[in-house]
Amino acid sequence: MTTRSRARAITVALLTVSASVALTGCTGGSDDTAPSASATPIGTAVRQTCAELLPSSALAVYGTTFEQDTTWTPAKGTPAATIAHQRGRVCRLVATDDPSTTITLAVAHLPEKSLTTLKDALYERGGSVPTYRVEGYYALDDGVGRADAFPDPYWVTTESTLYTEPGGAQPVVDAVRAVLQPSASASPAG
Repeated sequence: MTTRSRARAITVALLTVSASVALTGCTGGSDDTAPSASATPIGTAVRQTCAELLPSSALAVYGTTFEQDTTWTPAKGTPAATIAHQRGRVCRLVATDDPSTTITLAVAHLPEKSLTTLKDALYERGGSVPTYRVEGYYALDDGVGRADAFPDPYWVTTESTLYTEPGGAQPVVDAVRAVLQPSASASPAG
């Protein structure tokens, strides 16, 4: 029952942010005066490369080396696909000694309203992680850990079988946060 509840909560969170992003893109705030049939991306392009966001030194803790899979495309309906649509950066790293071991990283720069909607949905799901030093959440589903962190105005999400607990994603979250935090417009309270 817990797995089904978590899956449902993750689906609700994805649908909520997708709907929020789509609605925000259609309700104005853009220079375009004519509405479009497809959701216009509202995210600001993430300029940092995968190597800048996640240097190999941050991955050394996992005891293997990783290479970027430049042919990878995120599956439709996933957080990474949503972020790619919002002009975010999506990265897939593959362990050189075991191609089944991967780390997916996606980073989006989104408006405050969209971030708030996403944070609220993840809060309702549960799994808050204060050690991420920004608002952050973790879930484990079928052996794949997912961490979401919000160094505002960014949404960072990462998934891997290496993340069997919230701390498993900590090196990735810390590395990405360190790159993004200097340009973030807000810091966590506390």
